[in-house]
Amino acid sequence: MREIIRGRTPVRRACSAWLFACGAALAVVGGNAGAQSNGQAWGSYETPFAATSAWNSRPVGPRFGDFVIPKSDYYPSIAEGAWSTGVFLAGADDAPVTVVGLPNSKGVWDPDAAVYRTVAIPRWPEGVIPASAADGHADIVDPLAGIVHSFYKLRQSEGQWMAAQYAWTRLDGRGWGDPAHYFQGARAAAVPTSGGLMRKHEIDDGRPLYRHALAMSLTYNALSPNPTYVFPATSADRDAATTNTGQIPEGALVMLPPEFDVQTIRTAAVRKVAETLKTYGAYIVDRNRGTPYVIYVENGSGFSLHRGGWNTVAAADLERIRMGLRQVVSVEGWVDGSERPVEPDANLNLLSMRGPWTRQSGTASGSFETWEQAVVFAPAEGTTVMVNSSGRSLHPVAWALPVAGQGYRLRAIATGGARLRLQLRDKASGATLFDSKELNNDEVADFVWPAGTVTPVVSAISGAGGASTVRGELLRTGQ
Repeated sequence: MREIIRGRTPVRRACSAWLFACGAALAVVGGNAGAQSNGQAWGSYETPFAATSAWNSRPVGPRFGDFVIPKSDYYPSIAEGAWSTGVFLAGADDAPVTVVGLPNSKGVWDPDAAVYRTVAIPRWPEGVIPASAADGHADIVDPLAGIVHSFYKLRQSEGQWMAAQYAWTRLDGRGWGDPAHYFQGARAAAVPTSGGLMRKHEIDDGRPLYRHALAMSLTYNALSPNPTYVFPATSADRDAATTNTGQIPEGALVMLPPEFDVQTIRTAAVRKVAETLKTYGAYIVDRNRGTPYVIYVENGSGFSLHRGGWNTVAAADLERIRMGLRQVVSVEGWVDGSERPVEPDANLNLLSMRGPWTRQSGTASGSFETWEQAVVFAPAEGTTVMVNSSGRSLHPVAWALPVAGQGYRLRAIATGGARLRLQLRDKASGATLFDSKELNNDEVADFVWPAGTVTPVVSAISGAGGASTVRGELLRTGQ
């Protein structure tokens, strides 16, 4: 049954259980939510992401699993360097740079658009230095665009910048992917490498802890093969299901329980990290080889626990933390970075406008623009209809798969007279199980997700005359 509602109608969002494994989430709405006590605004270069982001929020009453991160080939690590990242600030006077693919590649892989391409960055700061190891991480923060550009295997050769992969996230947003824009950074968990990073301006700021969750990687014997990731992560290493042997999925939050005695940590720099792990914890965002855990520090910070030689005291402190860390399996609540309660919610947009698109009628083809998350049409006299029947418009994020019998609401978000249409077709027979018809801007269609294997078919219809854009929002309704 289809119901068109003229104008936007609020959707009541349901709160599910607090279990991470069941996809519990922070209700993060993006946008700047004031400033920290140190005067830095949320969603800025020094304080990225919204106050309500999982990175900037802390759990209340966490409960823990029993699994202990195992030993591996090396000692645990808190470090900048070859496998970490730099965070570079773009300014209004910085020149644009076009990043191309690595030699003998099809281009830079853009997982959001699911295409190989070149990437034109409008402002590229001087002094960008990718991390020196194979991952070649670097994040560029552009406050003018409100974007964090995140690169994998970035390097420069004979004046040309090239990379294997590019993704982006909103500087004032969640700092994590969502089902529609599922890959938002260069880490395996689809987050920017600046997320959770111990930043250079924080290390000697006089505070007893870092005011955000930290970013951590584990090795194979700690990471889970099933599930490979949980909310808020939207991805994991490609071979995680066949090579991991542990119990902690990417996206999980690990913490030191309240009874952990931080005073047993003798190294001041490690004690500050331990205090953070008791209050905010660390999210598992990547996998490493042979190190029980790595906590990442911004390159160029000068942070080193082993300056001048091996520090046996610091190594013992890191081991003590390893033995104490536990995965958070449930919480009583959350408090955001501005000390406000945050309600959990996993009801995030499911519908992407990524291609491939085929022009069904008209003369001026529209194309997916990742920074707008929309299909964009140039001015044309008549209308153009673009159709995507590939199924890629609904990415299979494990904790957000549509459920048969559940209610959903589709809303069109369009400019210049563009329209949106969604059809759900039975994969076996091709029969149309739902048809929203053409929706103008802010019109919605309510429906119940059909049973069986369903293929989404999305149509983007341009406006006539001027430029136009169209995208959609697909949210769960009811309980």
